[in-house]
Amino acid sequence: MSVALLFKMAAVGILVMILGQVLKNSGREEYSFFVGLAGLILVLTWLVPYIGDLFETVERLFDLGG
Repeated sequence: MSVALLFKMAAVGILVMILGQVLKNSGREEYSFFVGLAGLILVLTWLVPYIGDLFETVERLFDLGG
């Protein structure tokens, strides 16, 4: 995992936090929830390849592949 990915995740977190606070203070709590959900989905799509690599590494480590 590269440091650039960590910085991108932090930037998304900060942006989601700011947008969420702005939306909550303007009385749009439901939109604030969707902004947070969209941020979570975005970060998870970035992490899916790394999670797949982790499972492949564990599989090779324990020789579960066959």
